[in-house]
Order: sequence, then structure tokens, then C-alpha cells
Amino acid sequence: MAASVDPLVVGRVIGDVVDMFIPSVSMSVYFGSKHVTNGCDIKPSIAVNPPKLTLTGNMDNLYTLVMTDPDAPSPSEPSMREWIHWVVVDIPGGTNPFRGKEIVPYTGPKPPVGIHRFIFVLFEQKGPMGPVEQPESRGNFNTRKFAKDMDLGLPVATVYFNAQKEPATRRR
Repeated sequence: MAASVDPLVVGRVIGDVVDMFIPSVSMSVYFGSKHVTNGCDIKPSIAVNPPKLTLTGNMDNLYTLVMTDPDAPSPSEPSMREWIHWVVVDIPGGTNPFRGKEIVPYTGPKPPVGIHRFIFVLFEQKGPMGPVEQPESRGNFNTRKFAKDMDLGLPVATVYFNAQKEPATRRR
């Protein structure tokens, strides 16, 4: 399993966003036909809508998904680290997040400058979530603190992609 966390260490996902963990659930993320693999490039224009996710995991277990950008507004000065893009709770194992309860509505990547990492972090819940308050703002979110406050423990799966601002289309 160590090989599955290596790209997360190299990409500083482990360290910047989450602590070292051992993946125990398989999570696949797709924007249309584009499969998200650790460190791949995704154009913001294809990530406008929420991705399709598939999870393994026991149907009796519930999961929480967090999508975050630790590089906001700029990778060299991430003063808004982390910018939260999506939070879904009570996702049944073996399904996708559209069966869960959206706490923070999805917003696609819109990096203003530089190459940003967009990270999907999956946690296994101890049981159904009670009322979950929406963060006051999307900026300065902290995945570790959220996991601690919600008693989620360490992640069970994580995958990330890179995105950068697309060049403006030229009009003639």
C-alpha cells in the first residue's frame, strides 16, 4: 500500500493537507471521461460540474468527502490555505456522493495564478452525521481541523489533480 501514498508525499498533499495514512477504500474520480490520477492535469473548463466518484467500501458504512485547494490564491503565497470546493457527508459505501448530503456546494477550480492542487479527501464516518454547519467562508478552511471536529480520524482515500488558469480564448 505504500506505493499508493508516495505521490501524495511527493505532491505535498500529505503534510500540507492531511497526515500520513494507510488507504483502505478505493476511490475513483472522473470529470467526464477523464480519470483523475494523482498529479494529473485537469483543465478548469472540464471541471465546471461535480465529478463522478465511485467508492468501494461497505454499503453499511458512511463517508465524508472534502475537496480542497491548499494553494489559494497562489502556490507561492497560499494565504487563504485551504480554499474549500466541496463537502459531502453521509455517502453510503459502494456509491457516489450524489447519494450523500451536500454541506458545501461544489464549485469548480478557478486558479488565478500558478498551478494549484485540488485534493479529494475521503473519511469514513463513525455513524450518520447530525447537523453540520457550513463554514463561514470557503477561504482558510482546514481539513485536519474539520476531521477532528467531526471525529472522522485519518482519511481512508485521497486523490489530487493539478489545474492552472486557462488562456483566454481570442476573439476576432
